[in-house]
Amino acid sequence: MVDDEQPSEYPGLHNVVAYHEGCYSGSAPEGEAGFDTLASLGVKTIISVDGAEPALIPATARGIRYIHLPIGYNGFDDERKLQLVRATRDAMRDGPVYLHCHHGKHRSAGAAGAIGVSLGWGSPSRMVRRMKVSGTSPSYRGLYACTRSATIIPASAIDAVTPDFPEVSHPAGFVRGMIEIDAINERLELIEKANWQVPDGHPDLVPAAEAGQMADLLRLLAEGDRARNRPAGFAAALHINELSAVALEEMLAGGEKDGKKLSAQFARIAEGCSHCHVKYRD
Repeated sequence: MVDDEQPSEYPGLHNVVAYHEGCYSGSAPEGEAGFDTLASLGVKTIISVDGAEPALIPATARGIRYIHLPIGYNGFDDERKLQLVRATRDAMRDGPVYLHCHHGKHRSAGAAGAIGVSLGWGSPSRMVRRMKVSGTSPSYRGLYACTRSATIIPASAIDAVTPDFPEVSHPAGFVRGMIEIDAINERLELIEKANWQVPDGHPDLVPAAEAGQMADLLRLLAEGDRARNRPAGFAAALHINELSAVALEEMLAGGEKDGKKLSAQFARIAEGCSHCHVKYRD
């Protein structure tokens, strides 16, 4: 499995790729079937790098521990890398580890790649190849950079990391989430003005990553307490706009060059926001 050139599909798990014997990257578990599959694979620890809160109850029921260390689409800093490395190294003493984000293509693959280099499982080029098997888009340069720049970390440096990792890292509140979405929207407007390329003066902006982050935030807000306490149509509207943002992300990550098509999809997101504001906010 470590040398497989295609991701594996299992009941309730998608895009599963081995980065080392006993360390897998893939999608978030879907329902009871996903957790049953993890248990059948002998997984003892799940490390989520997704923003959504982990499903602790079905994991705990199967004797599986959850660790929640979210990362972004643009990569992660050295502090988070050290936490991921220690969490993975220590957990693998008990059995296989499963890293996941939402779809298992980008963030969990980027985390697994950097972990693999840091723990000496393979060279940066080998771990980059595993990321490509996972389907990590070349648009996510920050995630690839985390793996390409990684080096073996001495055990003493890993041991210096506090091993008190949370089961759940609570996402930002609704208002803060909306503020973040507004900021992403402004960055996407700059990208649109640059014909959907990286804008001059903003080399840190990755078009697909911005759209992916917007989709992620909309998904988290739709599944949060605020949405649960509002009419059902409110969460549905957020989910519809999430799908619009996912479509834009997939177009950008897939190399779509037609600026008119990209702008039309971006306009759908803006239209969805306006309709939701009129009905539920204004």
